[in-house]
Amino acid sequence: MCGTAVTSSDFFPLTPAVCLDTGKLRRPPAFHPSSGSVFGICAPKCLPILPEENCAMKLNLICLLIVTAPLAAAAEVNKPADAAGPSDALSLDQVVNEVLRNNPSLKAARANWEAMKERIPQARAWEDPRVGVDVERMGTTRFDTFTDNEWMAAQELPLSGKNRKRGQAAVAEAAAAFEEFRRRELDLTARARAACYRLANAYEQLAVTGKNQELLKQFLEISRAKYEVGKQSQADVLVAETDLGKLLETRFDIERQISEEQSRLNVLMNRPTQAPLGRPAGLAFVHVELSLDRLQSMALTHRPELLAAQKKIEAAKARVDLARREWIPDPELRVEARQFNGRGGGIQEYDTGIFFKVPWFNRKKYKAAIAEARSMMESAEHELEGLRKETLGMVRDQLKKVETFHHHTELFRDRIVPLAQQAVKANQAAYETDKAGFLDLIVAQRTALDAESMYWSHLTDYLVAVAELEAAVGTDPKHQTDSVAK
Repeated sequence: MCGTAVTSSDFFPLTPAVCLDTGKLRRPPAFHPSSGSVFGICAPKCLPILPEENCAMKLNLICLLIVTAPLAAAAEVNKPADAAGPSDALSLDQVVNEVLRNNPSLKAARANWEAMKERIPQARAWEDPRVGVDVERMGTTRFDTFTDNEWMAAQELPLSGKNRKRGQAAVAEAAAAFEEFRRRELDLTARARAACYRLANAYEQLAVTGKNQELLKQFLEISRAKYEVGKQSQADVLVAETDLGKLLETRFDIERQISEEQSRLNVLMNRPTQAPLGRPAGLAFVHVELSLDRLQSMALTHRPELLAAQKKIEAAKARVDLARREWIPDPELRVEARQFNGRGGGIQEYDTGIFFKVPWFNRKKYKAAIAEARSMMESAEHELEGLRKETLGMVRDQLKKVETFHHHTELFRDRIVPLAQQAVKANQAAYETDKAGFLDLIVAQRTALDAESMYWSHLTDYLVAVAELEAAVGTDPKHQTDSVAK
């Protein structure tokens, strides 16, 4: 039938075969030289049914299949993965920018930082002034009748500097909130980059699986052809068919991974989970020289957790000074004016006064406040010390992960994949001359494609590890944020 790949059974009209496209049992037409049909090429619908050829003709056709199938398969293997990809490639920069612009958790962190900044003018402000009036009645108890008025205005003067210390604490706490916002920003950037890398890897794995399927179909037809003439056992055919079924399972798993990564990216960008996404550009290996000492120094300088802890210590110190200054009373300046003989008279008297609180009668109260502030400062200092040690260990472990995946990627790219491809060529040549079995060819090809798959996995792990290292350090150690080829 037109549009259906010719199988090895097409050369033997008396032998039924299973159509690879429909899965149905059919009796294929015989091969006709004038049709120009070769293995893997669509056969015309109107091919005549020829008588079964002799064994020599069958063997010649098998040799033709052995020669042409590896060539077609090699062309598929060497085909770039992006050749069949969509033109609207997903840009890593575009994804990161949209995440930083629309992610709800980042908006929440920014709103918290903005709220903390609004505490600064509140903390620095003076106490509100107080105003009041007294009315005096002489010889009557009626509410609407009075003879004298006394007006009062008072303002507490923060000479002790309590408001300045409260302002310093508020500034430090707002700075700590900013570092928490920056931590959320770094984490979301790393998660977005990792999701893009994994999505690109899934597409590469899908391409590798597709190549493997095509090769196995080719080798399956060869094994069937040899089996028909008695040069190969049925076990080889069954092995090829089993591997083909396993690849179908693998393909479904990869498609599920693509769906998961697309959903993850849509959630990060605050889009509907079913929103369509383009295919990311191909992964590119970027060699980066990183020094542990330099990275640890950068982390101690830029890591948001450390900067936030330092700001919390500054706030705690300001709180300690504030608790100490609570012993110092702030004076309250008061001015009073009196109006006698009813409503129509003017102001006849002025009084001024100064008032103080007396905190020394509540010594336990203020001592406890100082002890509390000191304990909070000590807690913040211990937290910073622990974060420093944790940061140094985290950077060391993350750098080791980067170096490990860097080594794996180079090893597979420069050694394992080329050796596996050479093994396939050697087994193909040996199989053509009956010096190697079909299983040897299948195993060699399986090893080569597994090596290619592992290369893409290691490259993805390397890029993800670099992104996580940048998030751990708190800045870009290599000043190159986009490791995806544009």
